Amino acid sequence: MPELPEVETTRRGIEPHVVGRRIRRLLIHDRRLRWPVDINISATFEGSAIRRAGRRAKYLLLETDAGTLILHLGMSGSLRVLPATTPRIVHDHVDIELDSGQTLRFNDPRRFGSLLFTSGDPVLHPLLKGLAPEPLEPAFDGQYLWKITRRRSMAIKQLIMNSRLVVGVGNIYASEVLFRARIRPRRQARSLKLQDCARLARAIKATLAMAVKVGGTTLRDYVGADGNPGYFRQKLYVYERASKPCRVCGRPVKQFTQGQRSTYWCSYCQK
Repeated sequence: MPELPEVETTRRGIEPHVVGRRIRRLLIHDRRLRWPVDINISATFEGSAIRRAGRRAKYLLLETDAGTLILHLGMSGSLRVLPATTPRIVHDHVDIELDSGQTLRFNDPRRFGSLLFTSGDPVLHPLLKGLAPEPLEPAFDGQYLWKITRRRSMAIKQLIMNSRLVVGVGNIYASEVLFRARIRPRRQARSLKLQDCARLARAIKATLAMAVKVGGTTLRDYVGADGNPGYFRQKLYVYERASKPCRVCGRPVKQFTQGQRSTYWCSYCQK
């Protein structure tokens, strides 16, 4: 599933191609996404100018003078910049054609992605208003993590994957973050000390920032806006490395199922 770094990589990839451009046509080839695409969306945005390409958590926000398009890549979606004349392939569901002759083409084999819109402030949209602070912004720090962990007995991995508490840390990055912070994934959140929370906040920021820098992680379907894969997978310390030597201590990486997802960790490096 595309996580925050993949979505931010996509945002940065499309930004120079869309900001300042007008939407010539918005073509819905197939409405059957996670939620059916509103049939009025084409008429609403046709001719509108795109002012900004933003992101909130894993949602891409195309802000125009007619409102904001809210796009989620789902589990397997990608948003590509292509010449508008490029023939469609299977699972190409939406084209946002621009006055430049290019199109933003949304492809989603599993149809868990979505395309919604709002005429109001996008951060107040029901899907966005309850989300936690952005992990790459100053408001997200050790003090914040200390506050939200105090009375929670859940495992720390489950906590940092809860988008109401921490946004953008999906399963891949959760294992990597906890390895970098030297915290075992089953540890109760409320057992963390303030210095643990500070170390964890730094690890989240560093891991996500590095993943953005190299274009995200390619696992199965993800590619960036230019069609190229992400390369963070080459830098993974523990994820999908069960039984292989830990890159730090050399002992075998361990794996177990946690919350119906695979968790990877080093029992020597993580306490």
